[in-house]
Amino acid sequence: MSTLPAPRVTFRGRLALRRTARTPWRSYLIGRLVGVVLLTVLLVVVTFLIVHLVPGDPARNVVGINGSAEQVAQVRQELGLTQPLDLQFIHYVGHLLQGDLGTSLVTSQPVSVMIGQRLPVTAELSSLALMIVVIVGFPIGIVIGALMRRGRAKWAGSVFTVGASLGGAMPEYITGTILIFVVSLSLHLLPVQGGTSLSEITLPAEAVAFAPTAIFARLVRNETASVLNQEYITTALSKRLPSWRLYATHVLPNVVTSTLTLGGLLLVALLGGTVITENVFNIPGLGTEIVQAILQSDYPSVQGIILVLGALAIVITLAVDIVLGLVDPRTLNGRG
Repeated sequence: MSTLPAPRVTFRGRLALRRTARTPWRSYLIGRLVGVVLLTVLLVVVTFLIVHLVPGDPARNVVGINGSAEQVAQVRQELGLTQPLDLQFIHYVGHLLQGDLGTSLVTSQPVSVMIGQRLPVTAELSSLALMIVVIVGFPIGIVIGALMRRGRAKWAGSVFTVGASLGGAMPEYITGTILIFVVSLSLHLLPVQGGTSLSEITLPAEAVAFAPTAIFARLVRNETASVLNQEYITTALSKRLPSWRLYATHVLPNVVTSTLTLGGLLLVALLGGTVITENVFNIPGLGTEIVQAILQSDYPSVQGIILVLGALAIVITLAVDIVLGLVDPRTLNGRG
């Protein structure tokens, strides 16, 4: 009995297979880029409307109640409020495309220059806080999840759940105040005044990272417990694999994939958390600057800072989506 020869794949067939293989990535990236464009447009519109949504006359808010009519007219001219709304938006977008974020009404300094000076401090604080979240939260979540496997060590899970719930609900300014009192004033381990050096931003970073660490550890605990209850873990245990190999080969990759998205969201949240913390510790970052700009009615600075922070959040979210697609190909098809 003769067997049929294997079908021969032509060049066009191989090309079609390659195109089919690339289609999920193409669709995935197009979908994410469309989302980025829509979010960017929304961000630009919101920052543009900040001046127009302020109660009262923005120009009068800048010069104060004792300002003359000439001063009010000058500020209205500087803010472009003398033009129709549509022309104002067109000019605003045109300046943004040229990299012009406006000029501070208080310091007469270009907003882009101010952001360039302040952004590295905020980025350093957020990055250090994220490192604390991952380094502390991930191992704790793995250990608690392993202890609770198949209903064991329920007391540890109960204590952890209560602690994580309380820690995750703790506002940054309360955490920062407690850390200042305990670590700086009582134990004299770290300086009270924040700054740009590592020792000066360590305590503020801990204040920013405290609540996200509790949330992250709880998620890792849940994902670890879920993975350990899967059938393939039972099969691996039946083969008497060493514990280190079981966790390194089967548990950690799945937990990392599941928590990667939250890690990106936490980084975005950390950017927001730095606004409060920088003011508590008097750190010269964007958080301190935006509060001062709001109090002084410096609308161009407020618009520029919000625009930059929003753009960073969009870029971080896109980067996390791309990394998630590389780590877990199931994401490309909307699964996983």
